[in-house]
Amino acid sequence: MISGKKIVVVLPAYNAVQTLEKTYSEIPFDIVDEVVLVDDASRDDTIGKARELGIRHIIVHKENKGYGANQKTCYNKALELGADIVVMLHPDYQYTPKLIHSMAYLIANDVYRVALGSRILGNGALRGGMPFYKYIANRLLTFVQNIFLNQKLSEYHTGFRAFSADVLRQIAYHKNSDDFIFDNQMLSQIIFKNIEIAEITCPTRYFREASSINVRRSLVYGMGVLAVSIRHFMAKNKILGSRLYKNT
Repeated sequence: MISGKKIVVVLPAYNAVQTLEKTYSEIPFDIVDEVVLVDDASRDDTIGKARELGIRHIIVHKENKGYGANQKTCYNKALELGADIVVMLHPDYQYTPKLIHSMAYLIANDVYRVALGSRILGNGALRGGMPFYKYIANRLLTFVQNIFLNQKLSEYHTGFRAFSADVLRQIAYHKNSDDFIFDNQMLSQIIFKNIEIAEITCPTRYFREASSINVRRSLVYGMGVLAVSIRHFMAKNKILGSRLYKNT
């Protein structure tokens, strides 16, 4: 705990057997109270590895529901456990859990209610092996999103995020997509509520075992990002409403 706040780390897992132990071993258990792993019908032995590591809260999707659906289950369970702060961390070891201290501190001490680990702040993305086309796409999409959402974030696409539990209760994340665009919709909902977002420089690692979506799915994701940005702009300016920004 930090400042008496219960911290729950959630791991949305899919085929993470080769990287889960490395990720789990760096989680700072001096402040983290619980870990939740949700397995989205992995084809490897992610569940066996999770049990071997002693993860107490393991939830298994019997069929593959998608990345967004995985996160919904993660957040539902974290709130059920009475979390004050929820940290979402990909178990593919692309991001270092050592930054959980810094991200959780900002929230526990009421500096910010949301914190992101940014691969773009500093020079870590390309140095860490981010493919150049992904880097360019990230920068272009972020530029467009900042215009439509009236923000100055360095990126919207990180898989390392920390939230105050009250933020999760305020947004209708259960209405979001079950696919990869979930992350983007969630940030749009948070910004729509005028909740400020902190960013911390986060080194990143790209290697064969780290999960990543292919070029075709990246293009689909990019189109989805643009659609979310336009929808947000229209709803914020009362041109066209959207159910994503309604709590019920």
